[in-house]
Amino acid sequence: MKHMGTSRMETGRLLLRRFTMEDAALMYKNWASDDNVTKYLTWPTHADVSVTRSVLEHWLSEYHEPDFYNWCIELKEIGEPIGNLSVVSHDDKTASAALGWCIGARWWSRGIMPEAGKAVLQYLFQEVGFNRIIAGHDVENRRSGRVMQKLGMIQEGTFRASGRNNRGVVDMVMYSILREDYEKTYADTMQLTWRRKS
Repeated sequence: MKHMGTSRMETGRLLLRRFTMEDAALMYKNWASDDNVTKYLTWPTHADVSVTRSVLEHWLSEYHEPDFYNWCIELKEIGEPIGNLSVVSHDDKTASAALGWCIGARWWSRGIMPEAGKAVLQYLFQEVGFNRIIAGHDVENRRSGRVMQKLGMIQEGTFRASGRNNRGVVDMVMYSILREDYEKTYADTMQLTWRRKS
């Protein structure tokens, strides 16, 4: 394992970068204030932009840690942050990590999260050295499940009453991808997913 922190990356449509305090107003507007976005999440809809600023202050204080991974997803065509993708937990003993993400409702079903996710998978497997990456979704949140499938993740099962989000205690569908799965799935495109942005 070689933890490298939240490195700046670029894909065809996206800039994946660290958050700044200047993102507060647009983060609040584009997703954090929307009950439709937070319905299946573990944190509540932000009541006002001061809550968003507080969250960002906490994130910014963590960026000095080499094992803190939290990307702002900026859509290049509008130059605005539209969501985030992060490692919500990791275990160095098993070289495993869990991903979590959210994106503003206006950008759902446009292939944006799979595009960001492929870049992050490549970074975490090839650069950092993780061997297993997992993600889970509320059984009712099938949209998130489709993202996991598009990332080449394999469904491991449904764990009853194993998660808690804004709907309460829920059944969780769990997916995973191993480095060997990733290498087979992306063998022809492993060098094309993203490029480091200095």
